[in-house]
Amino acid sequence: MHAHTPALLREVRTALLARARMLGIEGDREEAVIDELLEREVRVEAPTEADCRAYYAANEALFRAGTLAEVDHILFAPQDDAHRPALRSFAQQQLDALRQDEAGFADAAQRWSNCPSGKVGGNLGQLTRDDVVPEFWQAIEDFAGPGLLPELVETRFGIHIVRVNRFAPGPLLPFEAVRARIEERLAQHRLVEALRAYAHAMVHDASEPDGRTHSH
Repeated sequence: MHAHTPALLREVRTALLARARMLGIEGDREEAVIDELLEREVRVEAPTEADCRAYYAANEALFRAGTLAEVDHILFAPQDDAHRPALRSFAQQQLDALRQDEAGFADAAQRWSNCPSGKVGGNLGQLTRDDVVPEFWQAIEDFAGPGLLPELVETRFGIHIVRVNRFAPGPLLPFEAVRARIEERLAQHRLVEALRAYAHAMVHDASEPDGRTHSH
């Protein structure tokens, strides 16, 4: 259930309410009825210490304090979603050109960037994780060094060509200092997955030819 279309969401809601009625869950507000249903029927195992340590080891960049990056970028901001593919293609052409001659970065930023930083060659100055949207920072951390990122970076603001001038990773926080944060993140992820699976099962059961709804 990745395509959250209005029709699909209505179908999920209808199936959940039907399941609630079958279990005798009643209420004045549909949201409250659905909440009680999910609280009864969706069970999520709490992350273990081993789960948390594995996540910590695989995602060290998330748990470094004070990582800094000096960054330039060129932003191509689409007018709407319909223009995004063509703009992405154009941005890719500019990136390909800059990979051949990075010296033209500042001129390209002044000419093409839809960010005010274009006036100063695309320079965003010194950044931390909290200064930019997660997907932009993730691309910088994945690159983890100075240079022109080899791929475009897409965010809610548009399509970016990104150049890192300096990357200074902060010290890794000890596991115990971030354990609670990891537990919360893993628990939230498991809950989302469990809710998605439960809703999918409800819709599947409701659509069976004989109209039966199976217990879970």
